[in-house]
Amino acid sequence: MNQETVVLCASSSYEQKYYFNQQFAQLPATIKDELQIMCVLFTEDVGGVLELVFDEDGTLLFNVQADEEDILYDEIGSALKVKELQRTKTELLEALELYYKAFYLNEDIQNVINHERK
Repeated sequence: MNQETVVLCASSSYEQKYYFNQQFAQLPATIKDELQIMCVLFTEDVGGVLELVFDEDGTLLFNVQADEEDILYDEIGSALKVKELQRTKTELLEALELYYKAFYLNEDIQNVINHERK
């Protein structure tokens, strides 16, 4: 595995498209559906492009970008929406991080769980 970020999924209000990385196709359909709904609603609400990416440590990050000329993009709303999703989707986001660390970074699950409890 390389030491760069890995895109889990992304949504663009400009292209009105959703992308899901097929590397994660084995995730349950309910989780894939929840990710799609979350990302598409985010970009419909505030505009721009949202990417959910894993960094080299396995942390799931929200990357939000917008075209400079996009006067409809809501930068403040975007930051608030990210915080809301991190709060309301904590269980999902933590489970995805654990999954990634176990299956893609080959970390020992018990060590990851014990480390997160500290």
